[in-house]
Amino acid sequence: MALSLPHLYSGKVRDLYAVGDDHLLMVASDRLSAFDVVMNEPIPNKGRVLTGLTNFWVHELSQVPTALVSCDPEVIDQMVPGFSDETQWHGRSMLVRKAEMLPLECIVRGRLAGQAYDEYRQTGTVHSMDVPAGLRLTDPFPEPLFTPSTKAESGHDINIDLATAAALVGAELLERAATLCLGLFAQAQSRLRDQGLVLADTKFELGFVDGALVVCDEVLTPDSSRIWPADGVVSGQTPPSFDKQPFRDWLASLAWDRTPPPPPVPADIVAITAGRYEDAYERITGRSISTWFGRDDDELSPTAD
Repeated sequence: MALSLPHLYSGKVRDLYAVGDDHLLMVASDRLSAFDVVMNEPIPNKGRVLTGLTNFWVHELSQVPTALVSCDPEVIDQMVPGFSDETQWHGRSMLVRKAEMLPLECIVRGRLAGQAYDEYRQTGTVHSMDVPAGLRLTDPFPEPLFTPSTKAESGHDINIDLATAAALVGAELLERAATLCLGLFAQAQSRLRDQGLVLADTKFELGFVDGALVVCDEVLTPDSSRIWPADGVVSGQTPPSFDKQPFRDWLASLAWDRTPPPPPVPADIVAITAGRYEDAYERITGRSISTWFGRDDDELSPTAD
């Protein structure tokens, strides 16, 4: 980055820079990862989709407490002079307040899928918690479940039960986190249902800013959520989804040992995956990704909220 900002961290997708003492610039790249290995081929517009959707949900959900200050390049430029000229970062950058993060991934599950399904098949539980018997893949739980996991510095996060989570952060704080996340999930679930979409599960990251518990990082994106077209959900079957599933399916067909170096990703898989991300943005927001900051077509007006 040409701007003189202290670089703090590079993750699988995001790069983090310090903006003074109290703010951060979070930049979402187009990098694509699997099994904690980053592919060499980027997915066009992926970073813009993740940032644009986060901005959409922060404004869409009522009374959501958030660390986000702005994604607008002109607003960011007021705290990061020269940012307005760095057009390659527009649309993929979030100016956020620095937060003291909870050591938990706050997952809400409305339907049986993913790691929860794998555990359920083996033990009949989800995060070691009892759930009804006889559920099949994609079946809804009687009520959405708050199912935290521990954050891992490397490798995969570890699913834990509520008692273990309470031992980490305290019972009162855990209840506050669960209430916040379940409330946001219910709002998003209702909003997506009206659009013919199913929110199966999502992951929130929470932290404290000035003593208030707030939502940090990405919100309800294809990287943090399972979102399915309602007409494609059949009990017991894997539904189509708005994420990198085509990439995962292609990867599963290879004899790759899941260690670096990654296999080269064919151009058609890159294009299909990029289309999935863009479709997610447009189905959820009702807007074209070309209207979001960082567009190539200068004749279109950006959407700020």
